[in-house]
Amino acid sequence: MWIDTHCHLDAHEFGDASLPVAQRAGGQGVGMIVIPAVERANFSIVRELAHAAPNACYALGIHPIYVPHATDDDLLALRAAVDAAMQDPRFVAIGEIGLDFFIPMLCEPAMRSKQEHFLREQLKIARDFNLPVLTHVRRSQDIVLKHARQIRPNGGIAHAFNGSFQQAHGYIDLGFKLGFGGTMTFTRALQIRRLATELPLDAIVLETDAPDISPSWLHPGRNSPEELPRIGAVLAELRGQELAQLAAQTTANARAVMPRLPLIE
Repeated sequence: MWIDTHCHLDAHEFGDASLPVAQRAGGQGVGMIVIPAVERANFSIVRELAHAAPNACYALGIHPIYVPHATDDDLLALRAAVDAAMQDPRFVAIGEIGLDFFIPMLCEPAMRSKQEHFLREQLKIARDFNLPVLTHVRRSQDIVLKHARQIRPNGGIAHAFNGSFQQAHGYIDLGFKLGFGGTMTFTRALQIRRLATELPLDAIVLETDAPDISPSWLHPGRNSPEELPRIGAVLAELRGQELAQLAAQTTANARAVMPRLPLIE
Protein backbone atom coordinates (compact mmCIF):
# COMPACT_ATOMS: atom_id res chain seq x y z
CA MET A 1 0.00 0.00 0.00
CA TRP A 2 1.06 3.59 -0.68
CA ILE A 3 0.18 6.89 1.00
CA ASP A 4 0.18 10.13 -0.99
CA THR A 5 1.08 12.57 1.77
CA HIS A 6 0.36 15.72 -0.27
CA CYS A 7 -2.22 15.98 -3.05
CA HIS A 8 -4.47 18.92 -3.96
CA LEU A 9 -7.28 16.68 -5.11
CA ASP A 10 -9.71 19.60 -4.88
CA ALA A 11 -7.81 21.68 -7.47
CA HIS A 12 -9.74 23.01 -10.44
CA GLU A 13 -7.51 21.03 -12.81
CA PHE A 14 -9.38 17.89 -11.75
CA GLY A 15 -12.76 19.42 -12.58
CA ASP A 16 -15.50 16.98 -11.62
CA ALA A 17 -13.09 14.03 -11.72
CA SER A 18 -11.66 14.24 -8.19
CA LEU A 19 -13.57 11.23 -6.89
CA PRO A 20 -12.90 9.02 -9.95
CA VAL A 21 -9.21 9.96 -9.72
CA ALA A 22 -9.13 8.94 -6.06
CA GLN A 23 -10.92 5.71 -6.91
CA ARG A 24 -8.45 4.87 -9.68
CA ALA A 25 -5.54 5.69 -7.36
CA GLY A 26 -7.02 3.29 -4.83
CA GLY A 27 -7.08 0.63 -7.52
CA GLN A 28 -3.36 1.25 -8.00
CA GLY A 29 -2.72 0.62 -4.31
CA VAL A 30 -2.85 4.20 -3.01
CA GLY A 31 -4.61 3.51 0.25
CA MET A 32 -4.71 7.10 1.51
CA ILE A 33 -4.46 10.57 -0.03
CA VAL A 34 -3.85 13.60 2.19
CA ILE A 35 -5.58 16.72 0.86
CA PRO A 36 -4.20 19.96 2.36
CA ALA A 37 -6.22 23.17 2.41
CA VAL A 38 -4.64 26.35 1.07
CA GLU A 39 -7.01 29.09 2.30
CA ARG A 40 -10.04 29.66 4.48
CA ALA A 41 -12.34 29.42 1.46
CA ASN A 42 -11.50 25.77 0.83
CA PHE A 43 -11.53 24.45 4.39
CA SER A 44 -15.00 22.97 3.89
CA ILE A 45 -14.16 21.80 0.35
CA VAL A 46 -11.24 19.61 1.40
CA ARG A 47 -13.21 18.29 4.36
CA GLU A 48 -16.17 17.29 2.19
CA LEU A 49 -13.94 15.71 -0.45
CA ALA A 50 -12.07 13.71 2.18
CA HIS A 51 -15.38 12.34 3.44
CA ALA A 52 -16.58 11.56 -0.07
CA ALA A 53 -13.51 9.51 -1.07
CA PRO A 54 -12.93 6.39 1.06
CA ASN A 55 -9.15 6.69 0.62
CA ALA A 56 -8.78 10.40 1.50
CA CYS A 57 -8.21 12.60 4.53
CA TYR A 58 -7.43 16.30 4.96
CA ALA A 59 -5.37 19.01 6.59
CA LEU A 60 -6.29 22.63 7.34
CA GLY A 61 -4.03 25.62 6.82
CA ILE A 62 -3.26 28.82 4.91
CA HIS A 63 -0.68 28.45 2.13
CA PRO A 64 1.94 31.22 1.84
CA ILE A 65 0.78 32.06 -1.70
CA TYR A 66 -2.63 32.94 -0.20
CA VAL A 67 -1.18 35.02 2.63
CA PRO A 68 -1.25 38.35 0.73
CA HIS A 69 -5.05 38.42 0.87
CA ALA A 70 -5.42 36.70 4.25
CA THR A 71 -6.16 38.47 7.54
CA ASP A 72 -5.81 37.65 11.20
CA ASP A 73 -9.52 36.78 11.11
CA ASP A 74 -8.56 33.88 8.86
CA LEU A 75 -6.14 32.67 11.54
CA LEU A 76 -8.93 32.84 14.11
CA ALA A 77 -11.18 30.92 11.72
CA LEU A 78 -8.46 28.32 11.23
CA ARG A 79 -8.09 27.81 14.98
CA ALA A 80 -11.85 27.40 15.32
CA ALA A 81 -12.00 24.99 12.38
CA VAL A 82 -9.17 22.90 13.82
CA ASP A 83 -10.88 22.80 17.21
CA ALA A 84 -14.04 21.47 15.57
CA ALA A 85 -12.12 19.05 13.33
CA MET A 86 -10.37 17.33 16.23
CA GLN A 87 -13.49 15.13 16.50
CA ASP A 88 -13.26 14.26 12.79
CA PRO A 89 -11.42 10.99 12.04
CA ARG A 90 -10.54 12.28 8.57
CA PHE A 91 -8.60 15.30 9.88
CA VAL A 92 -4.86 14.65 10.21
CA ALA A 93 -2.66 17.79 10.20
CA ILE A 94 -2.14 21.54 9.85
CA GLY A 95 -1.28 22.41 6.26
CA GLU A 96 -0.36 23.57 3.82
CA ILE A 97 1.64 26.25 5.62
CA GLY A 98 5.12 27.68 5.25
CA LEU A 99 7.16 30.25 3.35
CA ASP A 100 7.68 30.96 -0.36
CA PHE A 101 10.66 33.13 -1.20
CA PHE A 102 10.62 32.24 -4.91
CA ILE A 103 7.71 34.33 -6.22
CA PRO A 104 9.00 37.94 -6.51
CA MET A 105 5.93 39.58 -4.98
CA LEU A 106 6.22 37.35 -1.93
CA CYS A 107 9.86 38.35 -1.45
CA GLU A 108 9.12 42.00 -0.76
CA PRO A 109 10.03 42.88 2.86
CA ALA A 110 6.47 43.53 4.05
CA MET A 111 5.23 40.29 2.48
CA ARG A 112 8.11 38.25 3.87
CA SER A 113 7.22 39.56 7.31
CA LYS A 114 3.54 38.73 6.83
CA GLN A 115 4.37 35.24 5.64
CA GLU A 116 6.50 34.64 8.74
CA HIS A 117 3.70 35.92 10.97
CA PHE A 118 1.22 33.49 9.40
CA LEU A 119 3.71 30.64 9.63
CA ARG A 120 4.39 31.26 13.31
CA GLU A 121 0.71 31.55 14.21
CA GLN A 122 -0.10 28.32 12.38
CA LEU A 123 2.82 26.52 14.01
CA LYS A 124 1.35 27.62 17.34
CA ILE A 125 -2.02 26.16 16.38
CA ALA A 126 -0.31 22.88 15.52
CA ARG A 127 1.58 22.92 18.81
CA ASP A 128 -1.54 23.75 20.83
CA PHE A 129 -3.52 20.87 19.27
CA ASN A 130 -0.56 18.46 19.20
CA LEU A 131 -0.71 18.13 15.42
CA PRO A 132 1.95 17.72 12.72
CA VAL A 133 2.41 20.33 10.00
CA LEU A 134 2.69 20.06 6.21
CA THR A 135 5.20 22.75 5.30
CA HIS A 136 5.89 24.59 2.06
CA VAL A 137 9.60 25.46 2.08
CA ARG A 138 10.42 26.99 -1.30
CA ARG A 139 13.77 28.80 -0.99
CA SER A 140 13.07 29.16 2.72
CA GLN A 141 14.45 26.03 4.35
CA ASP A 142 16.49 27.69 7.08
CA ILE A 143 13.86 30.23 8.07
CA VAL A 144 11.09 27.63 8.32
CA LEU A 145 13.50 25.54 10.39
CA LYS A 146 14.20 28.49 12.67
CA HIS A 147 10.52 29.04 13.44
CA ALA A 148 9.86 25.32 13.86
CA ARG A 149 12.73 25.06 16.35
CA GLN A 150 11.32 27.96 18.34
CA ILE A 151 7.68 26.85 18.40
CA ARG A 152 8.07 23.05 18.27
CA PRO A 153 4.98 21.62 16.59
CA ASN A 154 4.43 17.88 16.84
CA GLY A 155 6.63 17.04 13.86
CA GLY A 156 5.52 17.29 10.27
CA ILE A 157 6.57 16.93 6.65
CA ALA A 158 8.87 19.23 4.70
CA HIS A 159 6.91 19.02 1.46
CA ALA A 160 8.79 18.82 -1.86
CA PHE A 161 12.10 18.87 -0.01
CA ASN A 162 14.95 20.38 -2.02
CA GLY A 163 17.48 21.50 0.56
CA SER A 164 20.92 20.39 1.72
CA PHE A 165 21.82 17.34 3.77
CA GLN A 166 22.43 19.63 6.74
CA GLN A 167 18.94 21.14 6.39
CA ALA A 168 17.45 17.68 5.95
CA HIS A 169 18.92 16.53 9.24
CA GLY A 170 17.68 19.73 10.88
CA TYR A 171 14.13 18.73 9.99
CA ILE A 172 14.70 15.11 10.96
CA ASP A 173 15.96 16.22 14.39
CA LEU A 174 12.63 18.04 14.89
CA GLY A 175 10.64 14.89 14.14
CA PHE A 176 9.88 15.79 10.53
CA LYS A 177 9.80 13.54 7.49
CA LEU A 178 10.90 14.74 4.04
CA GLY A 179 8.53 14.60 1.07
CA PHE A 180 9.75 13.34 -2.31
CA GLY A 181 7.73 13.13 -5.51
CA GLY A 182 7.80 13.78 -9.23
CA THR A 183 10.97 15.90 -9.32
CA MET A 184 12.94 12.85 -8.20
CA THR A 185 12.02 11.07 -11.46
CA PHE A 186 14.07 13.47 -13.62
CA THR A 187 17.61 12.27 -14.25
CA ARG A 188 18.85 15.88 -14.23
CA ALA A 189 17.56 16.43 -10.65
CA LEU A 190 20.92 15.32 -9.28
CA GLN A 191 20.71 16.82 -5.78
CA ILE A 192 17.18 15.60 -5.10
CA ARG A 193 18.04 12.11 -6.36
CA ARG A 194 21.14 12.08 -4.17
CA LEU A 195 19.07 13.10 -1.14
CA ALA A 196 16.47 10.45 -1.94
CA THR A 197 19.20 7.83 -2.25
CA GLU A 198 21.36 8.67 0.75
CA LEU A 199 18.99 9.95 3.46
CA PRO A 200 17.71 7.35 5.95
CA LEU A 201 14.68 5.62 4.46
CA ASP A 202 12.76 6.10 7.71
CA ALA A 203 12.92 9.88 7.08
CA ILE A 204 11.23 9.76 3.66
CA VAL A 205 7.57 9.96 2.66
CA LEU A 206 6.13 10.02 -0.84
CA GLU A 207 3.82 12.61 -2.38
CA THR A 208 2.53 13.77 -5.73
CA ASP A 209 1.50 17.40 -5.05
CA ALA A 210 -0.99 16.68 -7.83
CA PRO A 211 -1.97 18.35 -10.07
CA ASP A 212 1.52 19.91 -9.86
CA ILE A 213 5.10 18.51 -9.91
CA SER A 214 4.39 15.97 -12.63
CA PRO A 215 6.85 13.07 -12.99
CA SER A 216 9.09 12.87 -16.05
CA TRP A 217 6.71 10.64 -18.00
CA LEU A 218 3.83 13.14 -17.64
CA HIS A 219 5.61 16.49 -17.69
CA PRO A 220 4.23 19.06 -18.37
CA GLY A 221 0.84 17.40 -18.04
CA ARG A 222 -1.41 17.16 -15.01
CA ASN A 223 -0.11 15.02 -12.18
CA SER A 224 -2.34 12.56 -10.32
CA PRO A 225 -2.22 10.40 -7.18
CA GLU A 226 -2.48 7.47 -9.58
CA GLU A 227 1.20 8.08 -10.36
CA LEU A 228 2.42 7.51 -6.81
CA PRO A 229 3.27 3.79 -7.17
CA ARG A 230 5.39 4.51 -10.25
CA ILE A 231 7.11 7.39 -8.41
CA GLY A 232 7.75 4.95 -5.57
CA ALA A 233 9.26 2.50 -8.06
CA VAL A 234 11.77 5.18 -9.09
CA LEU A 235 12.79 5.64 -5.45
CA ALA A 236 13.13 1.89 -5.01
CA GLU A 237 15.37 1.70 -8.06
CA LEU A 238 17.51 4.61 -6.87
CA ARG A 239 18.01 2.97 -3.49
CA GLY A 240 18.38 -0.58 -4.81
CA GLN A 241 15.50 -1.83 -2.63
CA GLU A 242 12.59 -4.15 -3.16
CA LEU A 243 9.44 -2.26 -4.11
CA ALA A 244 7.27 -3.95 -1.48
CA GLN A 245 9.78 -3.10 1.25
CA LEU A 246 9.91 0.53 0.17
CA ALA A 247 6.12 0.81 0.00
CA ALA A 248 5.79 -0.65 3.50
CA GLN A 249 8.46 1.62 4.99
CA THR A 250 7.22 4.87 3.44
CA THR A 251 3.68 3.99 4.53
CA ALA A 252 4.93 3.36 8.07
CA ASN A 253 6.80 6.69 7.95
CA ALA A 254 3.64 8.56 6.95
CA ARG A 255 1.71 6.94 9.79
CA ALA A 256 4.46 7.75 12.27
CA VAL A 257 4.43 11.44 11.45
CA MET A 258 0.63 11.67 11.03
CA PRO A 259 -0.75 9.30 13.69
CA ARG A 260 -4.32 10.44 12.98
CA LEU A 261 -4.23 8.92 9.48
CA PRO A 262 -7.32 6.70 9.09
CA LEU A 263 -6.71 2.97 9.06
CA ILE A 264 -7.39 1.25 5.75
CA GLU A 265 -10.06 -1.40 5.95
